[in-house]
Amino acid sequence: MTALQQQGTEAKAASYVLATAGTLMKNKALEAIASMLTQRQEEWLAANAQDVAAAREAGIRPAMLDRLTLTPERIAGIVSGVRQVAALPDPIGQVTKMETRPNGLIIGRRRVPLGVIAIIFEARPNVTVDAAALCLKSGNVCILRGGKEAIRSNRCAAQLMREALLSAGLPEACISLVQDTSHETASELMHLDGLVDVLIPRGGAGLIRTVAKEASVPVIRTGEGVCHLYVDDEADLDMAAKVLYNAKCSRPSVCNAVECVLVHQAVSTAFWAKALPLLEEKQVELRADHAAQLILDSRAKAAAESDWDAEYDDYILAVRTVGGMDEAIHFINRHGTGHSEAIMTRNYFKAQHFLDQVDAAAVYVNTSTRFTDGGEFGLGAEIGISTQKMHARGPMGLEELTSCKYVIYGEGQVR
Repeated sequence: MTALQQQGTEAKAASYVLATAGTLMKNKALEAIASMLTQRQEEWLAANAQDVAAAREAGIRPAMLDRLTLTPERIAGIVSGVRQVAALPDPIGQVTKMETRPNGLIIGRRRVPLGVIAIIFEARPNVTVDAAALCLKSGNVCILRGGKEAIRSNRCAAQLMREALLSAGLPEACISLVQDTSHETASELMHLDGLVDVLIPRGGAGLIRTVAKEASVPVIRTGEGVCHLYVDDEADLDMAAKVLYNAKCSRPSVCNAVECVLVHQAVSTAFWAKALPLLEEKQVELRADHAAQLILDSRAKAAAESDWDAEYDDYILAVRTVGGMDEAIHFINRHGTGHSEAIMTRNYFKAQHFLDQVDAAAVYVNTSTRFTDGGEFGLGAEIGISTQKMHARGPMGLEELTSCKYVIYGEGQVR
């Protein structure tokens, strides 16, 4: 038995304990985790500082370095998120349907955990805690496999959480971290049939596509974020410029950041007069089609065909000029990843048409795509943004981490 198989076996055994743990027990464990991370945050910060130093020496991009970095303020936010999850209603045991059949059978549908959830993610140590907290509250055991860039941070966080679990009376195997960050171990995790009930990849498009292609265990695709903002000819251009700045620049390395802006040709010149000064503040690189280049001049580079499908995770923005909303919708449905799409318009009927026709998990009118987030949607934290249509779509909170079982009460009926 390999080390990962042993880890999976222990996780499966723990899943039967956690599935029947009550809400009070799970909340006690979450509070223990929050307290442990707060009291011993200096250990976590020290481990993270080593990761950041190694990543900087390796030449990691600034946007990715930002995702890796922990600060006392960020830890406070992570801890607050754990406590918010504890305060959320427990979905486990909820009966979503109960009826009496003509033969007297009482048939109900009860919400239950998925079981053992494996999560493969990249250089974001906050995900280690967010994912563990959501899994714990929803009665799921988690096996976490982070990227090599954050291995020291993740090891520290996982160890602190496991100590907290024991102090609260739950098996430490309810949360575990894959210690080996090699591709071979990731591949083995994708094939732990019978031990892992579902695998959730959280990261860039390359990671997600690889997992979806190679895994033999069930996979929920999350996070591929080629998001668009369409500026209509009836948009409030000042508002549109500010929304674009937020959607691109507030945190370009996350999956809900806009990667491409589509501008109606009738307002293109006026829009760029307002938007360009804002984007200049962050020195955003523009990759534009020919029509936009005529307006932006030397400020933009010529876009390649690959730019229309790029998830930059950086201060880079693809720019395209369109003749109208239907052209924009067609382009978005062809090049988007089903994550988050937005329209800026004052025309109600255009907004409704956009909402109806765009195929994405979240579709916005006159606001930033950056709101696609479990916390912003009132779900507490989220384990990822599902871009698929089966089981869950959009931010995945507690309810999305559950399944159901039918329970049937009878009095000797036979068929």
